[in-house]
Amino acid sequence: MKRALLAGAALSLVMTGSAWAEIVIATAGPMTGQYASFGAQMKAGAEQAVADINAAGGVNGEQLVLEVGDDACDPKQAVAVANQFAGQGVAFVAGHFCSGSSIPASSVYAEEGIVQITPASTNPKFTDERPGDGVFRVCGRDDQQGEVAGNFLVENFGDKKVAFVHDKTAYGKGLADATMAAYEAAGGKPALYEAYTAGEKDYTALVSKLKQEGIGVLYVGGYHTEAGLMARQMREQGMDTVLVSGDALVTDEYWAITGDAGEGTLMTFSPDPRKNEVAKPVVEALEAAGKTTEGYALYTYAAIQTWAKAANDAGSVEYDAVVKALNEGTFDTVLGELSFDEKGDVTLPGYVFYEWKDGKYDYLQQ
Repeated sequence: MKRALLAGAALSLVMTGSAWAEIVIATAGPMTGQYASFGAQMKAGAEQAVADINAAGGVNGEQLVLEVGDDACDPKQAVAVANQFAGQGVAFVAGHFCSGSSIPASSVYAEEGIVQITPASTNPKFTDERPGDGVFRVCGRDDQQGEVAGNFLVENFGDKKVAFVHDKTAYGKGLADATMAAYEAAGGKPALYEAYTAGEKDYTALVSKLKQEGIGVLYVGGYHTEAGLMARQMREQGMDTVLVSGDALVTDEYWAITGDAGEGTLMTFSPDPRKNEVAKPVVEALEAAGKTTEGYALYTYAAIQTWAKAANDAGSVEYDAVVKALNEGTFDTVLGELSFDEKGDVTLPGYVFYEWKDGKYDYLQQ
């Protein structure tokens, strides 16, 4: 349906003597709400990518125009945003952020012939059960992240009681379950497994239970807001429990919530793209503009960079041609050289551990 509409629109412009001078692409994520810091990361990366691509001549000689969609990490809102993009003639979407948004939105994009590359959605179902061949990601998967974290917990905290909690979301529960499965496979025995409700301000009941059970390590499958409150409230109860989590803690807002209570928090994330030499000009441009370079800013940049190169290789932004180029090509990006496997998962180095110290996160030194 969408492919025919695009073709018809292009033909109409040609017949009226107008130039097909702009290509509409989009990014979508939580631009508002408690996870808006991640939306800001995505928007910063997307805007810089579009500016750089346009300055270099655009895609197939045409300029890109960026639309920004706010799904607030809500599945229903994500579907509404996806349908809105379809109505706007969007050719490509770098999004969404939350797996719970990307998964339902992907069905709309597949139906409408819109290529989707998420920079951040890690739930395996996103690609394992993808509704079309135009669905990709440039980030890793929760089962990869969970394997690294689960083995790490056994190797480094074998003498401590480890609890696993999650926020019931596709991302949070998926990550906690994957990590706990790897932990058990490596010989660990979870002391506690519980769900919590995201968005609350008081987790003292959970923290009190952790204290009573003598929990030495708390693995949180969820986002920085709730994890930060748990870290702070554990310290307020005099606990020295180590908080361990995943890639949703890659925002300065985590430390803004925890303060010194965040010292020593551990998390998994992909190798920091800001340390790549090829990313240096992009990092400098973002910093000069006063925009964030943390977390998923460069992943969003890379998603757009990859699509643009595929479209140039294909000589077209038409869905089938770009998908073919994405499946067959290798792409130089700010993340390094990447390609995609048959599922649409990226072939990049996996996850490593980071530690929060003095208000910043960096590679864990062991």
